[in-house]
Amino acid sequence: MTQLPIRFRRVAVFAGIFILVLFVIEFNSRLEELNRLNEQRDEMRALATQAVQTQIALQTQAAYAASTDAVEEWARTDGHYLQEGDQPVIPVEQPGSAPVIVDTPVPVPTPMQNWEIWWTLFFER
Repeated sequence: MTQLPIRFRRVAVFAGIFILVLFVIEFNSRLEELNRLNEQRDEMRALATQAVQTQIALQTQAAYAASTDAVEEWARTDGHYLQEGDQPVIPVEQPGSAPVIVDTPVPVPTPMQNWEIWWTLFFER
């Protein structure tokens, strides 16, 4: 029986190649982890930027709401207040014209299903 010659150099080369393949696999997994973490960082930065912009907008609205301009705007539009020197205008209809009649639409009843009718009859008294 012939023995295959096992040479130390050949074993060392195969072991080196195997270790190199393991290093490449580990490096690849670390690169994937780095890419995933970079994507998460970018998402968090976008969320933080959005939160800061929202905060600034709300602070601006709060500052405007506390100003005299906002109070005056509300008083003139929603509060219907007048300043000295304003002449109020009250619209009136022309004499002899017929009043405007606004028809309110009649809601159309929705038909009930059979099980809803039975449920109402037995359980909702």
